[in-house]
Amino acid sequence: MDRTGADHGAQLFDPEFLQRLETLSLVSRRLVRGQQRGERRSLVRGRGIEFDDYRAYQAGDDYRYIDWNIVSRLDRVFVKLFSEEEDLDVHLLLDTSASMAAGAPSKLALGKRVAAAIGYIGLCNFDRVGVTAFASGQGPSLARLRGRARAFDLLRFLDGLEPAGRTDLEHALTRRLGASGRRGLLVVISDLLNPRGYSAALLHARHHRFQTFLVHILADEEIAPQLAGDLRLIDVETGRALELTVDADALRAYVGARDAYFRDLETFCFRHGIDYVRTTSSVPADVLVLRYLRQGGLVR
Repeated sequence: MDRTGADHGAQLFDPEFLQRLETLSLVSRRLVRGQQRGERRSLVRGRGIEFDDYRAYQAGDDYRYIDWNIVSRLDRVFVKLFSEEEDLDVHLLLDTSASMAAGAPSKLALGKRVAAAIGYIGLCNFDRVGVTAFASGQGPSLARLRGRARAFDLLRFLDGLEPAGRTDLEHALTRRLGASGRRGLLVVISDLLNPRGYSAALLHARHHRFQTFLVHILADEEIAPQLAGDLRLIDVETGRALELTVDADALRAYVGARDAYFRDLETFCFRHGIDYVRTTSSVPADVLVLRYLRQGGLVR
């Protein structure tokens, strides 16, 4: 480990947290067929390394996998099935638009830590990990990494990202998924403050048959604004200004719209098989990963 890599790792995580991440693995509920065997048991059954089950012989099956002991006892022909250990492709898509600068700490700061944690877990399990930053278009990306030795390449990349530009999730997903030759696990980390909405973008991921996990990060002041009086609000991404009076009625209307938005988003994700976790940027990264992402089914 070089000194530069150690410095970047320390900025994102403390060594104790990294050691805890090394005990975890990412959960894939889809059929994956990697080019190399990793440390994950696939749902694919074939000529693997560990016996799994039997099934009735079918034309074309390899005679070497017939269990002749069962044939002699039952006078029926069965073949052995095996579980294969295969690698998983992990695609991390991190929102770096200007709105991700909000919060204390910022939404982007938590997003980078979450991406680093998920990526590190994958690398420790010999999964292939790629990460792409996005705003109004696809930003810088890091090619598929494999193995724990590449962890500091991931940490250096994430550490250098800064918030800027407008959010365009659909454009980013279209380009990222279109360029990917392999399916796998897609983790989208964003505040979803996207003028065009989220549904078309996330359905694009489903259309490409990615297992999709959405980490929705908001700032505390976006959940419960501490505003009052006559204000002029400026959109950090578009520069548009809005003048309004914030009173009790306005705050009640905001809460109602917020809750309706959350319900619609949760319903959409449930209907389309997208795993979803919502958090605020003030939640520590270790709590989010070790508790909430475990509960959400992304890590175990």
